[in-house]
Amino acid sequence: MAKVLLTGGSGFIAAHILDVLLDHGHSVVTTVRSEEKANKIREAYPDTPESKLDFVIVEDIAKEGAFDEAVKVEGLEAVLHTASPFHFNVTDTQKDLIDPAVIGTTGILKAIKKNAPSVKRVVITSSFASILTASKGPSWPEHTYSELDWNPVTMEEAVQNPANGYRTSKTFAEKAAWEFVKNEKPNFTISTMCPPLVFGPIVHYLNSLDALNTSNQRVRNFITGQVREEIPDTGTFIWVDVRDLALAHVKAIEVPEAADKRFFITAGYFSNKEVVEIIRKNFPEYEKKLPGKDVKGGGYPEGGQAGLYKYDNSRVKNVLRIEFTPLEKSIVDLVKSLNAVGA
Repeated sequence: MAKVLLTGGSGFIAAHILDVLLDHGHSVVTTVRSEEKANKIREAYPDTPESKLDFVIVEDIAKEGAFDEAVKVEGLEAVLHTASPFHFNVTDTQKDLIDPAVIGTTGILKAIKKNAPSVKRVVITSSFASILTASKGPSWPEHTYSELDWNPVTMEEAVQNPANGYRTSKTFAEKAAWEFVKNEKPNFTISTMCPPLVFGPIVHYLNSLDALNTSNQRVRNFITGQVREEIPDTGTFIWVDVRDLALAHVKAIEVPEAADKRFFITAGYFSNKEVVEIIRKNFPEYEKKLPGKDVKGGGYPEGGQAGLYKYDNSRVKNVLRIEFTPLEKSIVDLVKSLNAVGA
């Protein structure tokens, strides 16, 4: 069992990673932005001693040296870095999105190299955004996305809109991590996790209906009657359950073969229309809020799934031995969790 530093511990994905780490017997120190967040997590694990779960405050991950003190944990063996800015309320793409992502990622790697020589494994939460070629759109059936793909986005394109800015921030941050390892030759390996949309249950003690990850917001909008006239375009037609993604992060520090690898973590295709129908089937109480059966939008492009880009998730299955949660279970569990916080 390892001693692990988990950054961004109050985030949607990190909260599930924390569950898996503790379940697997690891000791965890997690970074949070405030004592209030630390207390909320503490309260959720009343039987877990401080020796198994402790906290360190890092208010701003984009500050130079932000993690210098946080990594000074005696016997620290692994770091799971999930903390990253992700929101579209951006005024300055470089300052609000790209710089914090790149500085946050390289900053923690520098801090580990300088102050935590016992660390052997580092796992970084990246994104399908760093793999995707957005200009090709979803109707690219002759192409199969895999870990070999890199988003070709440029800084000129990044500033055109927030979506481009977000994709660029994830791409540049992940590239900076691999460059760091290549140039600095630290005594740790890295693995990067590249998920597309992330569905699955929210952790009730950290989330409200107003503070959801971007992927789950669309499901909230379906069940609160915000899109009854037309189902929005699906956009990215691939997804993963948060619990599978969390397990993949933890397996990446446990499985020796995961070192020095990217992982493209997806369960497969979905459409917004399918999600609406899963909710309709399992939660008749939301019928009046959902778009009607005949409402347009939210489906697959012409040709159905066969008209979409392909994906290769074999590395995740073969190296990390992940068995993916079905879409219906993920959405049902998510809606139940939203229900619990007032949806």
